[in-house]
Amino acid sequence: MKHVLRLYGVAHAVTAFLFALAGLTLIWLAAREGWQAIQSDQAVHSVTLALIEALGILAAAVVALQISQTVAEEEVVRDAHISAPTRVRRFLSRFMVVIVVALAVEALVSIFKARSDPDLLLQAAAVITSVGILLIGWGWFIRLNRYAEELEPEAMAEAKKEDHKLK
Repeated sequence: MKHVLRLYGVAHAVTAFLFALAGLTLIWLAAREGWQAIQSDQAVHSVTLALIEALGILAAAVVALQISQTVAEEEVVRDAHISAPTRVRRFLSRFMVVIVVALAVEALVSIFKARSDPDLLLQAAAVITSVGILLIGWGWFIRLNRYAEELEPEAMAEAKKEDHKLK
């Protein structure tokens, strides 16, 4: 069984590497798109939209890099099995921060696009609404999870002990 668990560690390491590679590729693509927009002789409005698109790509890059870091830290370095409420909250919160920020950036991109195409206003409103719903759900999860953590204080202590692996 130990060999099977090691294979999971290797699979998680490969997955983290591929997410990091995708994130770095997205950063390069965003930089290239932004640079091309700046060097073009298009109207200011077109350049602005291209730069905002580059920001959207950068937001996706941040998501990919954060997922890579989270998987590497939680599954490879700590070799943590996510079963205790503290671990679930920490793991999920790391993802939620990145997803909410990326969606908020996407909402801004949609708003700027809607300025030139009012048909996109409904899409922008939907993205902004989804950010609000995610924040409400995440806050509710954290509140309920706090009560579960109080029932298992030893899980919190164990999770804190493992933090030294990352220093």
